[in-house]
Amino acid sequence: MTALTLSTSSATTLRADAVVVGVAKGVKGPVVALGAEAMDKAFGGKLAAVLETLGASGGEGEVTKLPSASGIKAPVVLAVGLGDAPAKDEDFDAETLRRAAGSAARALAGTKKAAFALPLADVESAAAVAEGALLGAYAFTAYRGGEGKAAKGGDAGKSAPLAEVALLGGKPRDKAYKAAVERAEALAAEVNRARDLINIPSNDLTPKSFAAQAQAAAKEFGLSIEVLDEKALAKGGYGGLIGVGQGSENPPRLVKIAYRHSKASKTLALVGKGITYDSGGISLKPAGHNETMKCDMSGAAAVFAAVVAAAKLGLKVNVTGWLALAENMPSGSATRPGDVLRMYSGKTVEVLNTDAEGRLVLADALTRASEEKPDAIVDVATLTGAMVLALGNRTFGIMANDDAFRAALHEIAQEVGEQSWPMPMPVELRKGMDSPIADIANMGERAGGGLVAGLFLQEFVGEGITWAHLDIAGPAFHEGAPYGYTHKGGTGSAVRTLVRLAERTAAGDLG
Repeated sequence: MTALTLSTSSATTLRADAVVVGVAKGVKGPVVALGAEAMDKAFGGKLAAVLETLGASGGEGEVTKLPSASGIKAPVVLAVGLGDAPAKDEDFDAETLRRAAGSAARALAGTKKAAFALPLADVESAAAVAEGALLGAYAFTAYRGGEGKAAKGGDAGKSAPLAEVALLGGKPRDKAYKAAVERAEALAAEVNRARDLINIPSNDLTPKSFAAQAQAAAKEFGLSIEVLDEKALAKGGYGGLIGVGQGSENPPRLVKIAYRHSKASKTLALVGKGITYDSGGISLKPAGHNETMKCDMSGAAAVFAAVVAAAKLGLKVNVTGWLALAENMPSGSATRPGDVLRMYSGKTVEVLNTDAEGRLVLADALTRASEEKPDAIVDVATLTGAMVLALGNRTFGIMANDDAFRAALHEIAQEVGEQSWPMPMPVELRKGMDSPIADIANMGERAGGGLVAGLFLQEFVGEGITWAHLDIAGPAFHEGAPYGYTHKGGTGSAVRTLVRLAERTAAGDLG
């Protein structure tokens, strides 16, 4: 991963390949942001005017490169837009800095070292710039060049990521700054772990190989792990996992990976949907909807990464991750529409649509997680297209059986820069899942389909346990042009929210 250091050096004297400065939209044109005073002086106080001549406006995410002025060691200046300049005595918010740093890091792909002279008002802004730069400096190159190496030359997407970031204005001897950078490094590494898993094609990432990656990480970070294979799942009565996975040559797995702290008083259970490929099963997806279905394990990737992050950060909270892994394929052995599955909870489910499979594997995992009586359960899943229609491609929905917990998760997501929105759970939609032959059907009314899915999952949460459901179907996989620190492909959506939830739980901020 990209190396990151705090530096007290001047932006003009530090030896680097490029210096990153911030530029904002002012009333009369672009203005150079704080942190770049020495650079502006080297340009005779006219850096903003030069940038305006080159077409820069200071708009958010805008990137402008120009040759350095005399007296600057780095040969290139990269100005990144911060959007509207804040009011007097106010600072740029963390997400603005995070995205700006990410945009700069992406633009500097193929560069060895860059000095970031963005405005660092405090520890929080330093953490945001560090996090954004590390997330922006990402590339998935495992399948390039025949040997898993980044291609030489070509566009930025095929270049090696920025190798080193020097964060100017930070305080290398200050414990708070050092801790903020270390947290950013741990967090970015785990978001990138999730991204890598999501980007691996399904012929290489199967339930078995996903479980193997979890086992390797457990060994490396001292986590406990248990893997139930198809025989153990059948013996244990995990009808949801078996039913979804029985049409594939790659059988399902249920992985329990747990971090424990000797002084922890609270336990979080995180449950992730891990469909390593979703064809829709017998209810086959239409043409044009299959190409990105390797990403249907994004929830499990987020949960896995969050557990490892908690261990790296040494959080004083117990965190258990449940990865419900299966491949949903059509074959002679696949579950058919109209079949009835007996779940791990003992409830029976009439399968009306085999493409509503995520809720079936999650149901088994939720029941199993509930048996351990955690203080709270959060499940994460690319669950419904309906949620994408409701909230778009960048925002995930939050449902919960506790209004305060739902509000806290929304607040946490906003705090870490992940777009979310609290969603209702209308009780009248439950009736649509009534089945004439089973306890419940896996489908209900078409209208409000994302909410119906949440109501289905709630049926499998243990009594008295606080629970929330994050439907990340929109933001989990980005198909458009890169922006900020977000690249094309897997995004690692929800990792930062889950880690911050664990931190706040450890600090006793959630009751």
